Amino acid sequence: MSDSTAGPAVRTANSTWWLVAGASLISVGLAAYEIVPASVTPLIQDSLRVGPTAVGLLVGVMFGTAVVVSLPAGAVLDRTDSRTAMAVAVGLLVLAGVWGWRAGRRGQYEAILASRALGGAAYVVVWNAGIDMVSRAVDGSHRATAVGIFTASGPVGFALGQGTGPLIAQRFGWPTVFLAFIGPAIVGLAVFWPASRGHGGSRGDAPSLREFGAVLRSPSVWLVGALGFFGYALYLFVNSWGSSYLTQELNFSLAVSGLVVAVFPAVGVFSRISGGLISDRVFDGRRRPVVLWSFGLAAPLLFGFTQLRSLPLLVAVLLLIGFAVQLTLGLSFTYVREVVDLRVAATAVAFQTSIGLAGAFVAPIAGGAVVNRAGFASAFLLAGLVAVVGLIVAWQAPEPGRQ
Repeated sequence: MSDSTAGPAVRTANSTWWLVAGASLISVGLAAYEIVPASVTPLIQDSLRVGPTAVGLLVGVMFGTAVVVSLPAGAVLDRTDSRTAMAVAVGLLVLAGVWGWRAGRRGQYEAILASRALGGAAYVVVWNAGIDMVSRAVDGSHRATAVGIFTASGPVGFALGQGTGPLIAQRFGWPTVFLAFIGPAIVGLAVFWPASRGHGGSRGDAPSLREFGAVLRSPSVWLVGALGFFGYALYLFVNSWGSSYLTQELNFSLAVSGLVVAVFPAVGVFSRISGGLISDRVFDGRRRPVVLWSFGLAAPLLFGFTQLRSLPLLVAVLLLIGFAVQLTLGLSFTYVREVVDLRVAATAVAFQTSIGLAGAFVAPIAGGAVVNRAGFASAFLLAGLVAVVGLIVAWQAPEPGRQ
């Protein structure tokens, strides 16, 4: 049967999962590019003679750019071809990587920062378009699982960047870290492009401005968006301050604390895929029970964390917190597109990305302020309260198809 007869929606299971694999590999490359300056901070400081805040901005600027660009990008994706947008975004990554590498070799901090902002725009396009295409490529009974696999590319990329960045810098010089992860993205595009043929086109007539406005006025979208905000806030808080607590308060070695941090991405891979799989298989496609379990498990663990002293128990609880919180992170992107009209699904996903990354941006800063003023115990207590608020919001959130 030809494509013209079957239509673009008729795809083999094999090609569909190649689409998911290719999109995920593109996202892995971009996530590694996003985090890698954090792994070579001392080298960048010494070379450019800048302080820790300026180096931190080389990572933070990508989150900031994503928050600003995400919603407009989603509006454009609802009116254009997401498949083409993925290819354009990879091209922008190539440009950003080469620009950052050249600027690094010349010691031009401002140019590196600008290149990173361009990379942030590329990342948010890949993230939103990838979720949109993966969601549309699979049927409803497997959608959350497929999106969970795609969103697991984030922690995989973080682990890749953190683990290999210092080795690349030692061998080829630190500016090379901006080039290194272009390769996985290009390979991912080579896998994704043939497998995605027939997917990604706009859905008939372009959505009207009224339809876009309806997304932003929808209480359901805001409730699901709040779940993403709280989930990302808790995830970044634990990631940023969990190991510091072990080192500063309990006097564990940097090596031990670093090992705990390194395990977090692996937990995220398992958790984000599990969230979709549990929703699809255990709860018959219902989303809210998984989110309720996510915040309901995280809250008591956060409240009791600073009362523990045994390293094995601390590590186990820290990993359980990471697992619980990240159940929400992958699922929320499937969740939000199911509470809106399909014509504006990419806009809803973009909104979810923007508000989630806002939580990721705010949490480490707010957590640091609380730690400085009141200590770790108060900071983890506040995080537990955030989880309780997330549980309350999850209880109020609608079940897709049952509003």
